[in-house]
Amino acid sequence: MIEVLVVDDDFMVARVNRGFVNTVGGFRVVGMAHTGEQAIAAVAEHRPDLVLLDLYLPDMFGLDVITRLRADGHDCDVLVISAAREIEAVRGAARQGVVGYLLKPFDAADLRVRLEQYAAQHGAPGKPLVSGQAEIDRYLARARTSTGTVMLPKGMSVETAELVENALRAAGGTLSAAECAAEVGISRVSARRYLEHFVTTGRAAVTLKYGSAGRPERRYGWAT
Repeated sequence: MIEVLVVDDDFMVARVNRGFVNTVGGFRVVGMAHTGEQAIAAVAEHRPDLVLLDLYLPDMFGLDVITRLRADGHDCDVLVISAAREIEAVRGAARQGVVGYLLKPFDAADLRVRLEQYAAQHGAPGKPLVSGQAEIDRYLARARTSTGTVMLPKGMSVETAELVENALRAAGGTLSAAECAAEVGISRVSARRYLEHFVTTGRAAVTLKYGSAGRPERRYGWAT
């Protein structure tokens, strides 16, 4: 079992998140905390594998909690769950090595996806060697972010990445770059750039649809 500590200043939100986590196979909530100091004490007591961490806590900013945990020698993973959209908060979280950054509000399915991605990495058997640079790049991209909203290439925006991701998730199948562009309201070139970024980082898959003539159409689907 992957043991989880839920940290949120809102008692009701913490209980809801605990319920979400406990519905995902292989995960178990071992404690809840509502302040930064409580979170630090709870990590020392329960030694969780993963902390679901809100950033807006009454006594300290969530990223300072991570700093304190590392200073105390705790190496638990951290998944940020917050309404904080400031770029400095996102960058700070990335520098702290969080395994994901999930924006509020979200639903159970959003959290489930990120927990299952985490479990796939957490429980995967180690391999002595990687196949090459591409595998290393994909692994690092997944480790830095579970969505397209963190560590985006230069020129890409958090907001547009979220829109493209939502369009792929809602499609229930695959989309072409043109279809995605029409759905999101951006150019086809921009849509394809975001879609190819998701493919490179392993969060989307691409298939080729062959017609009677011309180049095959690239179709994209969210990787589950």
